[in-house]
Amino acid sequence: MARTEIALHKDELTTIGIEISPIDGLCDMWQTPHRDDHFMFIIQKKGNFLWELDFREVVLSGPSICYIATGQVHRYLEYKNCEGWFVFVETALIPKVYLEVFNACQNSHQIASIVENHDIFSFIPVFKSILEDQGKPFQNMVISSLTDSLMGIIVKELIQVQNSEGLIGGIKYKTVLQFKQLIQTHYKEFKQVKEYASLLNITPLYLNEIVKEITGFSASHWIHQEIIIEAQRLLYYTDLDIKQIAFQLGYEDHTYFSRFFKKNAGLTASKFREQKPLFVQS
Repeated sequence: MARTEIALHKDELTTIGIEISPIDGLCDMWQTPHRDDHFMFIIQKKGNFLWELDFREVVLSGPSICYIATGQVHRYLEYKNCEGWFVFVETALIPKVYLEVFNACQNSHQIASIVENHDIFSFIPVFKSILEDQGKPFQNMVISSLTDSLMGIIVKELIQVQNSEGLIGGIKYKTVLQFKQLIQTHYKEFKQVKEYASLLNITPLYLNEIVKEITGFSASHWIHQEIIIEAQRLLYYTDLDIKQIAFQLGYEDHTYFSRFFKKNAGLTASKFREQKPLFVQS
């Protein structure tokens, strides 16, 4: 049967909106490429874990933290002598300031190596125990506070990898994060820098200037990257033809889309599909 869409796992979490399970509880269906409607965090204490994340090979070796954002296509390939936990969290439960960091780090650095005696390895079992002990007074408030704390611990490690902590909180940084969030929402509709600048009430020149300053790349680079990544997902994980993919991405002229893909991906869409499985080392 032809694959016309990427599977979406949704409404899987409890009413609390957060679940913790051990890594060795892997479900067989996770070997099938899919998206989730929530965030997934991997807290690995030891071992080696191989994932496919948006057609890229992701290797967790030793004590590590990794996250997979809503909408990213993923599956696990193999794991060996792994200890740790999966933490599944509804997006609505993640504080906005931390969600902005996750959005900023997506597709660039979603993994952080940590020390063997990191506090998170003591924190998770306590949190898991509290989640399983339902019905106590102020339970939801405690869970909310612990979720905030866990997200803060993870963000702290990611920021150290990014080496940009000094930029967090600045007006330019926040504007760039808003820009990247708008791209994730509107990339099928808006393809031009000026359209995003208008949404942000700034000039295209200023938008490009601050995006270049904060990220090292132009504003158009990030717009093109979002389109290309989604196109590659559809090429890699579905059997849709190039004309259908172009239409899904907001292009009426599939020949224009084909030229755009080749220019930005470095090869034609057909060639990309022929070369799978294509792993790009993270």
